[in-house]
Amino acid sequence: MATTRMSMAKALNAGLRKAMEQDPRVVLMGEDIGKLGGVFRVTDGLQKDFGEDRVMDTPLAESGIIGTAVGLAFRGYRPVCEIQFDGFIYPAFDQIVSQVAKLHYRSQGNVKMPLTIRVPFGGGIGAVEHHSESPEAYFAHTAGLRVVACADSDDAYGMLQQAIASDDPVLFFEPKRLYQHKGEVDLDRALTSREPLHQARIARSGTDLTVAAYGPVVGTALAAAEAAAAEGVSIEVVDLRTLSPVDFDTLEQSVLRTGRLVVTHEAAVFMGMGAEIAARITERCFYHLEAPVLRVGGFHLPYPASKLEEHHLPDLDRLLHATDRVLAY
Repeated sequence: MATTRMSMAKALNAGLRKAMEQDPRVVLMGEDIGKLGGVFRVTDGLQKDFGEDRVMDTPLAESGIIGTAVGLAFRGYRPVCEIQFDGFIYPAFDQIVSQVAKLHYRSQGNVKMPLTIRVPFGGGIGAVEHHSESPEAYFAHTAGLRVVACADSDDAYGMLQQAIASDDPVLFFEPKRLYQHKGEVDLDRALTSREPLHQARIARSGTDLTVAAYGPVVGTALAAAEAAAAEGVSIEVVDLRTLSPVDFDTLEQSVLRTGRLVVTHEAAVFMGMGAEIAARITERCFYHLEAPVLRVGGFHLPYPASKLEEHHLPDLDRLLHATDRVLAY
């Protein structure tokens, strides 16, 4: 298998390019995505190669971007919208929750909504207010939306194409602090041979406890597993990859093997994804759990100023402390 080493931003660009080459109905929309190539340069060069009719710079109006995309999807296009920063998605919340999520149900299945909404999310870049958020739980809570989060370059490349090919609306969360992290990407691997869009994967096998993570903290979980291994502790890391629907079957099988679970994400722990995961796994694995399911995440407060960001985000020490607590039962 020949692979190419590239950053996540380049992998996403390659995924968009391949989707546009294979299907002329795929169009891109967003603020500054054309000549500038987006603030993170994910769409760099695409307007030059595909033209302004397929890579469209839009006004600074997120509600208008999503509303226009809904009309395009009605007419058979497969629009891909870029929300410039996670904190900018809220003006489009009404369109996404009231329209995008409900049109398929409202039409009794007669209307498809093949719309992909790309969202750079999370912290780690020292940004100003409204530029570092973790809004994924809002959308995972909304029936009718698919919600996914990539954690490395290869998944970014493949999952984005799978999202674009889906007839359902997909919120595609991209960890912005990983845009320049490089990894091996198989550019020739067929989508049909990849893991399905909504299937979790075992990122590292282990026997003593399971750590479930997604997006930007998968790397933190793997680092914790590496550090724990030096102390003789075997941690299994599950990259959830999808937040709605959650692949509880893969996670359950892991917990049945290890008997313990820690869930981590950058978003606030209060009412976060980890709460649902902890509740479901407790129901499904109650008689196999050796300890309570613990959660490690952000604090229940407005996203702090960049000087305090490192204290807010779950790091290696906080995650290892949670694994120690679980193992102590």
